[in-house]
Amino acid sequence: MNKTEIAVGSIIRLLTQPPYLKTADPMPMLRPADILDIGAEGTVMDRRPGGYWGVHFPQGTFLLESQYMEVVGG
Repeated sequence: MNKTEIAVGSIIRLLTQPPYLKTADPMPMLRPADILDIGAEGTVMDRRPGGYWGVHFPQGTFLLESQYMEVVGG
């Protein structure tokens, strides 16, 4: 995944499950990866330090690295 393709407001699809999910709360928590199914779609909300993107899914907002997602719309 080319990082330049991802932008705030883009619709993304989860390609693979990370080992765990980190919530995008002010005090992040680690959650099991099976909360999100492969193929789940979400909206990119913001860019975070450390190579993470804040992505909103119906199950919540999580921090994901670009290697786990692909852009499907924007």
